[in-house]
Amino acid sequence: MDDTLAPAAPLAPSAPGSLPGRRAIRELPDELISQIAAGEVVERPSSVVRELVDNALDAGGTQIQLKLIAGGIRSLIVEDDGHGIPDGELPLAIKRHATSKIGSLDDLEAVATMGFRGEALAAVSSVAELAIVSRHTGAAHAWRLEARTGELSPAARARGTSVEVRELFFNTPARRKFLKSEGTELAHCLEALRRHALARPDVGFAVWHEGKLVDQWRAAPLPQRIAEVLNEDFIAQSREVFHEVGPLRVHGRVGLPEAARSRADMQYVYVNGRYVRDKLIAHAIRSAFDDVLHGHRQPTYVLFIDVQPELVDVNVHPTKIEVRFRDGREIHQQVRRAVVAALALSRSDDSQPGAPSAPQDASASAAAPSGNGRERWTGTPAWERPMAGEPAAPYQPPAPYDAPSARFAGPEGWRAPIPTRAQTALALEQAEALYASAPQGGLPTATGAGAGLDAAARSAYGPGTVSPSALAAFGTAPSGPLPASQAGEWPLGRAIAQIQGVYVLAENAQGLVIVDMHAAHERVVYERLKTALGGTRIDSQPLLIPVTFAATPAEIATAEAQAETLQRLGLDIAPLSAKVLAVRERPALLAGGDVVELARGVLAELAQFDASHAIERAQHEILATMACHGAVRANRQLTLDEMNALLRDMERTERADQCNHGRPTWRQLTLRDLDALFLRGR
Repeated sequence: MDDTLAPAAPLAPSAPGSLPGRRAIRELPDELISQIAAGEVVERPSSVVRELVDNALDAGGTQIQLKLIAGGIRSLIVEDDGHGIPDGELPLAIKRHATSKIGSLDDLEAVATMGFRGEALAAVSSVAELAIVSRHTGAAHAWRLEARTGELSPAARARGTSVEVRELFFNTPARRKFLKSEGTELAHCLEALRRHALARPDVGFAVWHEGKLVDQWRAAPLPQRIAEVLNEDFIAQSREVFHEVGPLRVHGRVGLPEAARSRADMQYVYVNGRYVRDKLIAHAIRSAFDDVLHGHRQPTYVLFIDVQPELVDVNVHPTKIEVRFRDGREIHQQVRRAVVAALALSRSDDSQPGAPSAPQDASASAAAPSGNGRERWTGTPAWERPMAGEPAAPYQPPAPYDAPSARFAGPEGWRAPIPTRAQTALALEQAEALYASAPQGGLPTATGAGAGLDAAARSAYGPGTVSPSALAAFGTAPSGPLPASQAGEWPLGRAIAQIQGVYVLAENAQGLVIVDMHAAHERVVYERLKTALGGTRIDSQPLLIPVTFAATPAEIATAEAQAETLQRLGLDIAPLSAKVLAVRERPALLAGGDVVELARGVLAELAQFDASHAIERAQHEILATMACHGAVRANRQLTLDEMNALLRDMERTERADQCNHGRPTWRQLTLRDLDALFLRGR
């Protein structure tokens, strides 16, 4: 009989009271401990690059070089010109949890350096051959330390430190098998260095592979560094961001919606100079693109968040790529507000050469270059600009309301202005009467919508005809075509024709402007409806019979902890039992929706991000539908007065470059573009 088919022998019975297979608890050897730690810190060559460059920056390096062989698998060297390490401290540098960066719990809670745990060199030396050559400031010569043998010997080197890592994972073959090709590992190493280069424009970086210079970035101002590390196209297709309140500052650049990508491969967020991947910040930025991004496209951005070190915990992830904020809601709201303000400006503002700028107040004057390569935004927000014929009076914020998406009380009670003044200042009925007509079948309405919204919607859509009084009040669409001399005064120029009842052609100083009139008018109406709704408190509607649903412990805990926030959002959600929640009130404007789905969505966002825009998004979806039905339709012939009025309204409206669905509303063809089409000058 074949032994392989023989039945398995029965297991011997265990002794009474004993557990089968139990092993005694014992202390692990130091080498195994270091290899376990390396498994958390060192994933691939790029992980080593990240840790060593962190150390080089902490040492005050101003020129950092990365030299690679075989994508960093065979050899990886990081050289800097920092302070160096004294020879007496070199043996300590490769010991676990030995560092010069912190010495107490207070230091840990206010970390201002890139590294702080003192485990990177020890972890790397446990899975690779490591050598350090360093010359301390004032030392006669450098010293070389071989981590494997502990041998310390004199060496030749200028001031600074070189760390050489050879044969990564040579003693753990199983882990080495998980590495990718040399080209792939090289790309990851370049990306790791690119992240550091964006954060420190004052430091020069160079990367070599197989003895050849692959990339180099000299010390430069931040805008120049961004253009060199990413590309010039990103600068041309992005807006500067600057927002400061209390101890928080958000600055950088955010890409325009039309520059969005299919992958999230150009998204860089830094907290106190440290590159992080934070879900809370990513959610805040994405929510700012809610009604300007088409489909599932991914926005592009380079954002720097500066906050007091005591207000952020960086010791929450083995690779320090995640952080935790003491007040996540404040960070979420302010990041979102900063990006929304940047996106509110139209591309037409940039296309107008020599456009006059509004007077700057004290806060704008204070936003000067800070001297560290990070330039502050000195523009004037669209909602603070005086309208045509209106004196440039200091802006007074509108009366606050309780929706959390539109208010934020800073540490000293500061309340950010709501960016709606430009639309509020405009006479809706008179402006819309120039080119809007009532939609067929009557005005679309939403069940449960307030009277204020209905009135605002009717004034925004408004049945009406072009009247002399409306033209006189509007003051921007004179009868007949505009003189050619005035075409350059308007960013979107003067209307000259209409194509097939769909597109409006206009002439400006740069050349030809093509406008999708339905998409453009849709955005104008949508923003005015948002303004009308945003200035009021969210009205709630009591339910005759409360809606109950089975809830998780996390949802019940969130409903209890965020009861005040839910009330401001127009929701009354309370526990009915240990596993059931009851919805007693819902927002009046959303009376026709699924209450349970809405409640779950709000609770999920509050639990994860400590803030929720689910109600606001649902309201805006209704307003977008109303605006789409109320906007001027295709195949409608417009007069020149109506076309010019539409162009002027686009110039006044925030986010007018995209319709509610994220599609572009207008395109510019410059004279150079037109010459290229007809091969002029060739």
